[in-house]
Amino acid sequence: MISKLVTRLEPYVPGEQLNDKHYIKLNTNESPYPPSPAVKAVLDTFTYEDLRLYSDPEAVVLCNTIAKTHGVSSDMVLAVGGSDEILSYAFMAFFDSGDKVWYPDVTYGFYNVLAKMFGLNAHTPPLDADFRVNIDDYIKADGHIIIANPNAPTGIAFAPSDIESILAANKDRLFIADEAYAAFSSDKSCVPLLKRYENLLVIHTYSKSYSLAGMRLGYALGAPALVDVLRRVKNSFNPYNLDRVSIEVGAAAILDTRYLNETAAKTIKTREYTREKLERLGFHVLPSESNFLFVRCDGVEGIQLYQTLRDAGILVRHFNKPRIRDFIRISIGMPKDMDKVIEILEDCK
Repeated sequence: MISKLVTRLEPYVPGEQLNDKHYIKLNTNESPYPPSPAVKAVLDTFTYEDLRLYSDPEAVVLCNTIAKTHGVSSDMVLAVGGSDEILSYAFMAFFDSGDKVWYPDVTYGFYNVLAKMFGLNAHTPPLDADFRVNIDDYIKADGHIIIANPNAPTGIAFAPSDIESILAANKDRLFIADEAYAAFSSDKSCVPLLKRYENLLVIHTYSKSYSLAGMRLGYALGAPALVDVLRRVKNSFNPYNLDRVSIEVGAAAILDTRYLNETAAKTIKTREYTREKLERLGFHVLPSESNFLFVRCDGVEGIQLYQTLRDAGILVRHFNKPRIRDFIRISIGMPKDMDKVIEILEDCK
């Protein structure tokens, strides 16, 4: 009675979502700041009677606003219920069972889930000794490519010029740039490359920099032909994928670029403060350009660091996987939260 597809599934394991307010929650890369005041204004004036009506399946208002913000045409935008949804559509749209897909050995775990779900042949070149992507590994890839930039869980980013080298060498292959953390990086977005490469698909999310993880919003940017294929999949699978509230909130949030820049700058400042403090304590901290830090300590297992913080009421993320099991990933919270992390970890040395 159960399909072969379901029997081979290995679901993605998200970070703990505990309702206990006593925990400092630094395990799922949520923003410590509230959404833009423009979001509150939408919610305060939302006409709830309209919820009896279906939402716009094309989310025209939201897509037009996203397009205007990024300086692209509206037929280059597809709005979805979070970046994971667009990843699922992309795997449905551009892969057949047995096809090859390329992504690093240490990266966002959902790629592995999707590759196995759709019966793909995953090629996972190892990150180098410094946990950086080796561009040469992808120059002659014989399948579509997906790279998170900045990468997760390492937080390390690389320049659009490197991505352009891969794009130029693989013009008949799709390159998916997953830019969930691009707002916390220094001009590393691939969006400007869309003008020159029709094989590029850029994915963004509202969950991190826009402080809307609880609403589930994301979008894809790409050549009209790519987006049209994704739209066909979406409309065959879940045509009303966004509700009325999400559409209005998403449009308001992305227009408030000043608030986005302010909260991102505060997060970056706290990230660098925390990194410097931990390095002075002797911890190894990867050079993050995201809203989290990937940290380890010589002689201390990652699970021990994780448990010590958890016992002190602080949730972080530990991945029990080869190469990274001695690391913990710490989301950047408010400065006082990070001071508490530093205080607890100081006793681990």
